[in-house]
Amino acid sequence: MATRTDRSIPELLSDVLGQLAKLIGNEFDLAKAELSDKASQVGRGIMMIGAGAVFMIPALVLILMAAAAALMHAGYSDPVAYLLTGGAAILVAAILIGMGISRLANGT
Repeated sequence: MATRTDRSIPELLSDVLGQLAKLIGNEFDLAKAELSDKASQVGRGIMMIGAGAVFMIPALVLILMAAAAALMHAGYSDPVAYLLTGGAAILVAAILIGMGISRLANGT
């Protein structure tokens, strides 16, 4: 950009608007890059949550089976032990779902 001192006001305004447009464009490019980086981080986080869930579900099944086996070892019949274990799992799940719905309803 030339540094002439005899430029007219329209030329100066044109330069100001050109520089402002360039600045706004640069800010949008920076925001787009930052959002892309955040989206990449979120994607990796979701992938890790999914991988954790893949391992968590079989582990939970094994823990519930162990609880049922402990109840059977304590003298409960097989069906009663499985029903008690399943009922406890359903109760915990219902409480967690209720808490989640409550938080979504409250917006917190």
